Amino acid sequence: MPRITAVRALVVFDIDGVVRDVGGSYRRALADTVEHFTAGAYRPSAAEIDALKTEGVWNNDWQASLELTARYFEQQGHLRNQLNLNYEQMVAFFQSRYRGPDPQNWTGYITQEPLLLEPSYLESLRAASIPWGFFSGATRGSATYVLEKRLGLVQPVLIAMEDAPGKPDPTGLLTTVHQLEQRAGVEPLLPVLFAGDTVADLYTINQARELHPERCWIGVGILPPHVQESAVTRADYGAILQAAGAAIVLENIQQLGLRQIQMLIAATSSG
Repeated sequence: MPRITAVRALVVFDIDGVVRDVGGSYRRALADTVEHFTAGAYRPSAAEIDALKTEGVWNNDWQASLELTARYFEQQGHLRNQLNLNYEQMVAFFQSRYRGPDPQNWTGYITQEPLLLEPSYLESLRAASIPWGFFSGATRGSATYVLEKRLGLVQPVLIAMEDAPGKPDPTGLLTTVHQLEQRAGVEPLLPVLFAGDTVADLYTINQARELHPERCWIGVGILPPHVQESAVTRADYGAILQAAGAAIVLENIQQLGLRQIQMLIAATSSG
């Protein structure tokens, strides 16, 4: 095999669907919430949740819960402005499922999330002098739980829900990149790869590219585990990510190795 030459880039990861499998946690809590606030009349399927998220603006699962609930009642002939849905109550219910009933001692679905990468993968990037960080729509508490408690990372660069507007607004991605540059002391305008599993993630990097066309921005689509249960759903979801702007679609983030990063940068630069 030819030797891999030095790769100069920054890598930013989404968390949900990339670092951890949230099919049985965030998405389960979302379905629980919609079911509860429709009095058991409607529980959205995984496909219905995916369909909502392909619209590119429902990255926040609290807001997605509210939206699916409102759409259900609209289909029953109710007017949205007369529904009187309480967003704060929906968030509290969602959190009681996701974190658990005790906000200080988490026992909910979050404790059962399978990890989708090993710390050794991140260490391989670090060893290659590729700075990495995280930009997620998850709350800081939830993101820190998986990154520090589960993966054992020490204060990684992280921009979470509380730190920036929701995706596809690129502010959080740009802030993550700036913090990586400051912490690592690297030269400006290195290529940026952003790996995410939703349309909103890819729209985010598209908007960053529009704001800063002088930089190489590469969207990496990741297939979340729940869409890999059949060849059809895997292919359909991959096509959606590519249409949203993914330069490549991978089944697992750890496939984004040094050689793959180098090839993506070369292909984007030549294009």
